[in-house]
Amino acid sequence: MKVRGLQLVNYRNYKELNLSLADNINIFLGRNAQGKTNIVEAIYYAAVGHSYRTNQETELIQWNTPGGSVKLLFERLGVDNTLEFTFSREKRRRILYNGQPIRLKELIGAMNAVLFSPEDLFLIKGAPAGRRRFLDIEISQASPAYYHELASYNRLLLQRNTLLKRIREHSAKASMLEMWDPQLAASAARIVEKRHTAVKKLNMLANLMQRRISDNEENLSVTYEQSGTEGQTVTADLVSWYNKRLRESLENDIWRGSTSVGPHRDDISLAVNGIELKAFGSQGQQRTGVLALKLSELEFIRSETGEYPVLLLDDVMSELDVKRREQLLQFIRREHIQTIITATDEAYFPARRIGQYYRVAAGRISMG
Repeated sequence: MKVRGLQLVNYRNYKELNLSLADNINIFLGRNAQGKTNIVEAIYYAAVGHSYRTNQETELIQWNTPGGSVKLLFERLGVDNTLEFTFSREKRRRILYNGQPIRLKELIGAMNAVLFSPEDLFLIKGAPAGRRRFLDIEISQASPAYYHELASYNRLLLQRNTLLKRIREHSAKASMLEMWDPQLAASAARIVEKRHTAVKKLNMLANLMQRRISDNEENLSVTYEQSGTEGQTVTADLVSWYNKRLRESLENDIWRGSTSVGPHRDDISLAVNGIELKAFGSQGQQRTGVLALKLSELEFIRSETGEYPVLLLDDVMSELDVKRREQLLQFIRREHIQTIITATDEAYFPARRIGQYYRVAAGRISMG
């Protein structure tokens, strides 16, 4: 997977940009608030269909303009492709894949990218939602069918929760849940089975990365934590198990007005040498764990799709110590992964230049 070019029109602080990228490492240098992150954001947006910085697409459009666009030229398995997104303050966005209009569910998996930003350093000690999001994005890029299943589950969950509130308010009967619960249980089982399989592979890959980064001193384990298993025996038939748990938690769910068991409440746990990282790991161990997790994400997608995704490193070099920076750059260069890096200081990189360097100032980019 290689990004060949990026074209922006009225995107953030770029009035017009036509940028070509090198196959290996691309380093964007400049002071803060000059437009470096906007480059990474645009590429990530093309991969997953949303920004990691805002939920409002109008914020992507340059101030005082009616609309903007992002066009990405990329190569996948030796074939050239284009993705184009058109934004408007008045209309819904439009997505074109090789010139043909598509919907979001058809976009996922077309162009794969892994993002590593400073916020990811809180992945281990943050809320479970962040770890679920990490896992879901990773699996979705490797398997678009999983993304479709997840979207279906979330729709069913919303409908069930709405009905639970109506039952609590005595405006609906509990018997109406009989229509939704079997569908929700079946969808939950498919999602959790896929997650379990992915986490098993991720556990192996992340431990390999952890050992490399720590000079074979640390073993990292990644395990899937399924909600509702406390004091419960999880049977091989997950559909039956979820149906049973939904019945058992019905009274509590009605009182809460929300569903208390399912993949939307699951988590992943990370431990180093048997010690839980979230509760007992040092800051250094947690950062090494996150780095190992991100590198294993690259390997996971490669194993599922046949090639590495594009790696996006947004201002993380300053957050890593010298040893971790060296390990990261060595891995990227050894595996020939196309990488887009943003940084404020060239001193974060080896004295002997690696890859292509760009200077960013006030929405303008120059080679250098």
